[in-house]
Amino acid sequence: MRKPLSEVLIEFYHVGKYVKVSAIDPVSNTEVSIVGDPKRSKKELIDVAKRKLQMVLERKQRNQRNSL
Repeated sequence: MRKPLSEVLIEFYHVGKYVKVSAIDPVSNTEVSIVGDPKRSKKELIDVAKRKLQMVLERKQRNQRNSL
């Protein structure tokens, strides 16, 4: 399991009735996005995006180990 992210860049894009939240790991340059309800708190949206980023990074790490 990968250790928790120490730094994550977050971007918000308001698109009509939705908000797109991007989370970027500056170490690996991995980026993920979610689309959420703008009525949700920023913290909730950030938490979901960070969890998705963590999951993607763990999957990448697992795949790299399996390909050796």
